[in-house]
Amino acid sequence: MKNLEDIYKEYANIIYKYVYSLSNNKDIAEEITQETFLIAVENIKKFRGECKISVWLCQIAKHSFFKYIKKRKLEIPIEEAKDLVDEKVLIDEICKRDETDRLLNKIKKLKEPMQSVVKLRLETDFTFKEIGRIFGKTENWAKVVFFRGKERLKEENKNG
Repeated sequence: MKNLEDIYKEYANIIYKYVYSLSNNKDIAEEITQETFLIAVENIKKFRGECKISVWLCQIAKHSFFKYIKKRKLEIPIEEAKDLVDEKVLIDEICKRDETDRLLNKIKKLKEPMQSVVKLRLETDFTFKEIGRIFGKTENWAKVVFFRGKERLKEENKNG
């Protein structure tokens, strides 16, 4: 088995991208990535090797992210948001959106776990088998959920 430093070097970027795909927030992604590896270090003896270490780490990250969400409300009231963002900056940001941003916004509208499955498949190199394991499901389950999500996105694209 690799030492923990090598594991961090190899998988930190994957975990960061995964959490960023869930949160769309760099600070949260960094925080949860660090927490994921802290938990992994504390529980490395519990890792039985039944799946890839990347899958195990993503499971930890997923649970840490949802725990984070429960502890903190991520939505900011509109009144506070107006104070945080200059109106011109907001308009400029909206104007700069490209096709990728629109797709990400449509993906965000998918319900869980479909949203996470689609993001994992599109933004990482995880196989359907690995995605299934992250959710404690089968490879076929991951394929079906991804296919249905893709079909919903196509429908949304036709209608919107």
